[in-house]
Amino acid sequence: MPYVTRDKSGKVSGVSDRAEIGLSEEVGPDHPELVQFLVDQGLSTPESIRQTLAESDLQMVRLVDDLIDLLMDKGLIKFTDLPQAAGEKYLHRQVARKQLQGNLVVDENDIL
Repeated sequence: MPYVTRDKSGKVSGVSDRAEIGLSEEVGPDHPELVQFLVDQGLSTPESIRQTLAESDLQMVRLVDDLIDLLMDKGLIKFTDLPQAAGEKYLHRQVARKQLQGNLVVDENDIL
């Protein structure tokens, strides 16, 4: 069930899949105020919801890249600590990012 938060006037101002103690209330997925909030946010169709999730996925990938960089920079993990498949994906992304920045020219055979 979804949980909604309300503004001072009692209007739905946010939605989540988890409760925030004292800040949200559980409503049915077809609750009229929830439906109206989703329409107002442009999330009323499956296509728009998929697009929102796809955009969020791209942002999360970049966040994970940056988090891995930060952990390695601080010495909390090493590249070799990553599972092999994850390390390969991370390395390919790093090479692609550097190529886009114009900092690196790499032959495909040089990658792993």
